[in-house]
Amino acid sequence: MGEKLNTPLPKARWMQAPIIPLTEVSAGVSCTIAQIDAPIESRPRLMEMGLVPGTKIELVRFAPFGDPVEIRVRGYHLSLRKHEAAHVLVSFDS
Repeated sequence: MGEKLNTPLPKARWMQAPIIPLTEVSAGVSCTIAQIDAPIESRPRLMEMGLVPGTKIELVRFAPFGDPVEIRVRGYHLSLRKHEAAHVLVSFDS
């Protein structure tokens, strides 16, 4: 009866890491893809390039005028247009 349970309690929804668009991440920061919020016709293309929820990525740099965005995903570098990167929603590792 007085035993402690060793199982952690699940985090409340408000305690979970915020989800933000990839375009709001600073260069050099690593994060995890939480969701692809792209139109249905462009979602498969992004996923074929390795951008699937749960994948860890690093934002390498923005081009001089902010477009395109270079990221490192699954061991390779990928450049996305800013409007495409805005549909990639990420969360930070805690």
